[in-house]
Amino acid sequence: MGNSSSARRSQEAAPPAAQPSATPGQGVSPVQEADSACPVPAEYRNPAVYNVYGQRVDDQSVAGRNPLRALQNGEVLDPRNNMPLEPNQLPCPGQRKPLVTERVASTIPKGGTNATWLFPSPQMVFNALRRKGKGEDVTEDDMESFVHAHNAMNERTWHNVMMWERLHASECGAPMLLKFQGKPHDLSPLAWVRQMLGGPAPFDRHDWTIDRCGKEVRYVIDFYFYDEKAGTPEAFEIITRPAIDSFENALDRAKMNIYLKFAEWGLPCPISGHQGTVASASAGAQQQ
Repeated sequence: MGNSSSARRSQEAAPPAAQPSATPGQGVSPVQEADSACPVPAEYRNPAVYNVYGQRVDDQSVAGRNPLRALQNGEVLDPRNNMPLEPNQLPCPGQRKPLVTERVASTIPKGGTNATWLFPSPQMVFNALRRKGKGEDVTEDDMESFVHAHNAMNERTWHNVMMWERLHASECGAPMLLKFQGKPHDLSPLAWVRQMLGGPAPFDRHDWTIDRCGKEVRYVIDFYFYDEKAGTPEAFEIITRPAIDSFENALDRAKMNIYLKFAEWGLPCPISGHQGTVASASAGAQQQ
C-alpha cells in the first residue's frame, strides 16, 4: 500500500493471518471462487484498462495526449497525478545493493482484462519511496519483508471488498478492480471522527474503484498500524467500506451494520431468517 510514514514499523511483520500466497492458484480466494463460478461476459465488463498509476492505457486518444510532461530524476512524470508514465526498474541514485525487478501476480482480477493485477517489484517500491522522500529508515535489506507486507495488505483489502460485494452476488458474481488511488494526506470522514475522539490517524488511505459487471463503484480504505501490537495479527487494521457516492452505497452500509449486529447477538439474518453468510464472511475478515 504505498505510504510509508511508518515504513519501518509497517514492514516489521505482516499479520500472520494476512499473508496470502502471492501466486495465483495456491488456495481458493473469494475472487477465485466467484471467477470460476460466474465469469463476466465481455459485454458486461467495463472496457477501460488502467495501470498501477490510475492512468487509462487502452484508449490511445487519451494515452497519446501527454500534455506538459516533466522530467524529474530522469523519469517522465504525468502532471495529472505526478507519477511516472512508465515503471522505473533502474537503480536509483545512491542505491547500494541491487534489488529484484520481478513483479509478482496477485489474485486480484484486473478490470477490462482476463488477468490479475501485478504487484510492484522491490525495485519499483524502493524507487517510489525515494522519489517521495519517504521511508528514510528503510534500506535495501528491508525491501523483501516490506514488499511482502505491502502485498499481503492488498490481498487482505480485496478480501474485504469481496465481503461487501456479497451483497450484490445475484447481479454480479465476479467484480474486478478497475483502478485505485493513494490518498495518504486526505483523511476520510470516518478517520477524521476517530482522530477527533482521541484515536490515531491512519498511516495510509486508498480509494479503490471496482467494476461490478459494468457499474463503477468506489471503496474507501483506511490503513492503521498499532505499535503496541506489533508482531501480532491485530497490529494492522484495514477498514473497508463503499464510499457514500450513491443511495445504493449508503443502503449497503446500513444493511451490513444490521447484519453484523444480528450476527454479534447470535441471531439469524432479519431478512432471510437464516444464518447470514455475509455477516459470517465479515466476521472472518475482521479476525484476520
